[in-house]
Amino acid sequence: MSTATLSSDALSFVSTLVRARSAIELDADKAYLIESRLAPLAKQQGYASSDEFVLGLKSKREANLERRLVEAMTTNETSFYRDIHPFEALRTHVLPELRQLRSKQRTLNIWSAACSSGQELYSIAMLLREHFPDVAAWNPGLLGTDLSEHILERAQSAIYSQIEVNRGLPAALLIKYFQREGMVWRLRPEVREMARFQKLNLIESWPPMPPLDVVFLRNVLIYFAPETKKQILQKVRRVMAPHAVLFLGAAETTLNLDASFERVQLGNCVFYRLK
Repeated sequence: MSTATLSSDALSFVSTLVRARSAIELDADKAYLIESRLAPLAKQQGYASSDEFVLGLKSKREANLERRLVEAMTTNETSFYRDIHPFEALRTHVLPELRQLRSKQRTLNIWSAACSSGQELYSIAMLLREHFPDVAAWNPGLLGTDLSEHILERAQSAIYSQIEVNRGLPAALLIKYFQREGMVWRLRPEVREMARFQKLNLIESWPPMPPLDVVFLRNVLIYFAPETKKQILQKVRRVMAPHAVLFLGAAETTLNLDASFERVQLGNCVFYRLK
């Protein structure tokens, strides 16, 4: 595989395609990132370089390959109990409040948007089983969505490498909720079956959703232009129940994007409620 860098024409084509399909902004300074993510796909398709692959794609415009290119450009960084503070806020404040509020209906709906390989949603499932077994028995609706079909298959399989379970997952939970299978770990069915996953592109139309009690939209908005951020937050607001809580990434905010949210500081965690 050639190590030649992508031409400016190829970079422009990739950036334009990704923006059109996902609204993710790939600036010129991300050329190395684009090249590194394109290279495996180009090699798999039998091209000598990423530049040749893009040239071939421009001439053929194969929908499936374009989809795979866009998926290759998405960031799938995640881990169990990532940035622990949101999960602590869930345990100490949000879920006790929701347990009382939803006790008559015995329903709870939690959405992990841009869920990647599922660790965030499965962390919530384990938290429920560990600290709120009565709520776990409600058969709560835990939904994970992503635009990448490949990464959703990984999430559904709930199989993780040693490196992945070493990142953020307490040893006691690994022993309790995972089965070792050779060099990998598989989440036990009782946790795996609490979650469901489906494809969803945040900038396209969304399927019907029940009123959501908790939304995790963490480390997603940073990839979008301000106008796209506003549109996504507006759509999120429409699917949130009046009492719902929204978690964003540490570097993200609703400030100057959507005045319908109010910021709540709880210890080291910040989350958002509807005004």
